[in-house]
Amino acid sequence: MITIAIRDCIDSTPHHPVPVETAQGTDAAARATLLLVLFLPFISLTVGQNVTQSRADFYAVHRNYTTKLVLHIRDSNGDNMRAASQAVDLLQNYYVRAIIGPQKSSEATFVSDIGNNSQVPVISFTATNPTLSSADVPYFLRATLSDAAQVNSLAALIKAYGWKEVVPIYEDTDYGRGIIPYLVDALQEFGASMPYRSAISRSANSDQVEKELYKLMTMPTRVYIVHMSSAFGFGSTLFTKAKELGMMSGAYAWILTDGIANVVDSLSPSVLDAMDGALGVRFHVPKSKELDDFTKRWNARYRQDNLDDPPLQLSIFGLWGYDTIWALAQAAEKVSMDNATFQKQQDIKNSTCLGTLGISTMSIGHKLLDAILQRKFRGLSGDFDLRSRQLQSSIFQIINVVRREPKGIGFWTAKHGIIQNLNQNGSEHTYLNSGPNLTQVVWPGEVSTVPKGWQIPTNGKKLRVGVQTSGYPELMKVEMDPLTNAIIATGYAIDVFEEVLKRLPYAIPYEHVAFHNVKGVSHGSYDDFVYQVNLGVYQIAVGDITIRHNRTSYADFTLPYTESGIAMIVPVKDGTTKGTWIFLKPLTTDLWFGSIVFFIFTGAVIWLLERRIDNTELTGSISRQLGIAIFFPFFADRERVESILSRLVIIVWALVLLVITSSYTANLSSMLTVQQLQPTVTDVHELLEKGEYVGYTNGSYLGDLLEQIGFDRRKIKAYNPDDFDDALYEGSKNGGIAAVIEEVPCIKIFLSKYCKGYTMIGPIYKSEGFGFVS
Repeated sequence: MITIAIRDCIDSTPHHPVPVETAQGTDAAARATLLLVLFLPFISLTVGQNVTQSRADFYAVHRNYTTKLVLHIRDSNGDNMRAASQAVDLLQNYYVRAIIGPQKSSEATFVSDIGNNSQVPVISFTATNPTLSSADVPYFLRATLSDAAQVNSLAALIKAYGWKEVVPIYEDTDYGRGIIPYLVDALQEFGASMPYRSAISRSANSDQVEKELYKLMTMPTRVYIVHMSSAFGFGSTLFTKAKELGMMSGAYAWILTDGIANVVDSLSPSVLDAMDGALGVRFHVPKSKELDDFTKRWNARYRQDNLDDPPLQLSIFGLWGYDTIWALAQAAEKVSMDNATFQKQQDIKNSTCLGTLGISTMSIGHKLLDAILQRKFRGLSGDFDLRSRQLQSSIFQIINVVRREPKGIGFWTAKHGIIQNLNQNGSEHTYLNSGPNLTQVVWPGEVSTVPKGWQIPTNGKKLRVGVQTSGYPELMKVEMDPLTNAIIATGYAIDVFEEVLKRLPYAIPYEHVAFHNVKGVSHGSYDDFVYQVNLGVYQIAVGDITIRHNRTSYADFTLPYTESGIAMIVPVKDGTTKGTWIFLKPLTTDLWFGSIVFFIFTGAVIWLLERRIDNTELTGSISRQLGIAIFFPFFADRERVESILSRLVIIVWALVLLVITSSYTANLSSMLTVQQLQPTVTDVHELLEKGEYVGYTNGSYLGDLLEQIGFDRRKIKAYNPDDFDDALYEGSKNGGIAAVIEEVPCIKIFLSKYCKGYTMIGPIYKSEGFGFVS
């Protein structure tokens, strides 16, 4: 389609190589080479005047230059094909050496391919789409900033004010869409996100813009990033409609990208009035005497040429256009243009006119490109350096539209982040409480309070939250207000759910929907309760809902909010029998026997040691001597022990006796005062072997689990948790149950009520815990 359109508008007759046009300069002996330049199209009247004035100013300063620029101005009227067609025409018929000014990124894409094919540099100071890359088209240069350069400054503002969600509002063009991936990455670095992207078509009328704004009002996010080019008129329509709908109030935050912020000075007072309170980031233009002088001359000339028009501010695009002409004029002087020609490519049968474009010979295009890349100077816009094939900036100014006037409130630099003045040193700042280091911001509605970034939509739908009364009211209790008939849910599960909502960066309006209202019964199974989400009866279900594999086939679960596991509740009994002979129980039989043997052994050792030295106490009959030896371990202090070794044995025996006595006393005291409780059942398999009855909570999945384990269905009983105590007290033989199988969180609630008489055994099986269903 491109080749056909161009063929229709361009004569395809072959052209012979033609030398570049020449003319006489001020010196008759010198020849001034004319470099033909295409400028297409005008971004505005101011830019066109700047380019023309730039050429005049340059040669007024450099009168001795022999190479001069001649401007061939074309206007594409915003049409990509027309821009390409005019570029081909001027390359074929006028042999231009450079092309300046494809305004739109889409036009630059077409024209840069043509320039690359003919080895003619293409320079745009308005095409900011990041997808335009010199790596693919080396003859394309961007004398402006890529939109990707500003995303870090935008993200810094979002982070500084603690907003977690933003909605971009952008024109549905290559320019508008190009910044989104870079902005998403910048926001994700600190956890912010885009819940929605608002793309407005170029063909949208004011009613469609209003409809889109109404849609945004139904969403909780109240922070918007507006990315529209100055040539896209809906930027004005957007803010005018937003003010009419009440969206320029203290609950909203609006941030302008440089597409509008760079030209905000030139907007009409009515549009600025609608933008009141908006923030914006734009390229920082440093002050200079040259800029002041040029601004005065430009204003005087504009007033002279436009007597009936209001004053018009000079835009950054005009300054970039001005500096681009100076860079190109300097580069042209460095490159010899004498005898330069365009060499026709070899004709190919049935080729389009693009295939017959000439190629700049003698490496003129390449030399001119290199000369442009080497130009580095201080221009009206600041440092002008295209060595990276596009302008680089590390400083953006942050503005606040206040009372129809953009007011500078700070800066963002790559090195220091957000700072109030350029001469101060920035530092790492978390902005948790104090906010960013900026001059006082006036927000929409002329308020100084920072918007919280979200709001409950007044006309949005409420989130339907399914709830069901649990057997444990501590976890979930559902009641109906008798006056309003509203469903009121309380309990730990609701507390967790509400705490999660509080931590979200926006509000979610919701309403409770009771499961028994849906089913027409007071209580149903949890499987049926979960399935209502799949049926769309409500969006999420909250309660003591166990995460199970079979339920995941028709519903999604959150992460568990409780500990997991299945255990048993069993009665306990006192394992200690108190009787006449209880004093013997503190020590085991082995310990009693060992103590007696050691006692006799100690007496015998002492008797032998004392007899060896003829102790006078050991005289008399054998029975008397044995009696004395037996009583030596207890009453050695009353008898006369003469041997040193005997005394050492007595000391060792005294220490052993002290330890045994202390242990005996402690154990006996414990037996007499503390109840020794033991579970009646220690393993689930013991219940199976004895054929005991077991219970579970009515409506729970545990009844099916018990059958899978191997219990007879007749041995499984369903109870309400309040009846567990009576059933366990009666026991399996008296019509009750021997144990309750239950989730661990529920068992802890039961034991908090019945702390005496029962204990928990397990967990005996694993479970995933409780979660919410969505």
